[in-house]
Amino acid sequence: MTLPRIWWCPTGPMSFLPLHAAGIYGGKDSDTILNYAVSSYTPSITLLADRVKNNRPIDQNVSGLFLTSQPNAPGLSPIPGVTKEATSIHNQAIEHGVRALNLAGSDVTVDTALQHMEEFSCIHLACHASQDQNEPLQSRFRFHSGSLDVSRIIRKNLKNADLAFLSACQTSTGEEKLSEEVVHLAAGMLAAGYRRVIATMWAIADKHAPEVASDFYGYLLARRVEGDGSGFDGLDSAYALHHAIEQLRKRLDDSEQSLLTWIPYVHFGF
Repeated sequence: MTLPRIWWCPTGPMSFLPLHAAGIYGGKDSDTILNYAVSSYTPSITLLADRVKNNRPIDQNVSGLFLTSQPNAPGLSPIPGVTKEATSIHNQAIEHGVRALNLAGSDVTVDTALQHMEEFSCIHLACHASQDQNEPLQSRFRFHSGSLDVSRIIRKNLKNADLAFLSACQTSTGEEKLSEEVVHLAAGMLAAGYRRVIATMWAIADKHAPEVASDFYGYLLARRVEGDGSGFDGLDSAYALHHAIEQLRKRLDDSEQSLLTWIPYVHFGF
């Protein structure tokens, strides 16, 4: 049975709660909303309605997946797992005949990354990220060669933007003083034109992130239609993330720490 979808559009203090994980935990009566529905978030009903209304086919010449991993950005702690993560996903994509490009570390600059975002409908950013709560458009992804600001992404004409997987910490964390406003990186990517975004509510473990990403893309790739050619899209991304989280939960125990391991991953858009 295919689970129904739910879109959460929280405001105020509710914006900081993982509504997609609501449930009863511990004991034989444990139950969670994950058993009944696939959750997504949206910064506003207007944005979601606009995306649905203006949904259009992706240009097949652009349809594909661009990945970059940035394991040693200057001044930040190393995240060696991101290279394995991006390489594994890239290998999966190539095996399925998908048009894909994977560039790591200093092999890609901020400018060339922006160019590839125009040339590929889907992107996977495995890196550090930082949120500027005073100037949300200056929130950024940290590269070896500098920072990629949301404002620069928004200025691009990404008319074929489809899926953005932000494999970085706290990419959908709001600001307590601005709880009625959407100031996080995930919202910025939606504003830039992406139809769906995978993000995180708080820090994620370098150990588990590659597994979640691999299961996510495995789900999407396994459901590609034979006539899709070398294209790739995130139409089933909400279900793919739901599947990946279910797989992660099976690998974990029932401890509170395990709960905090899978809850951060969230889906935005449609």
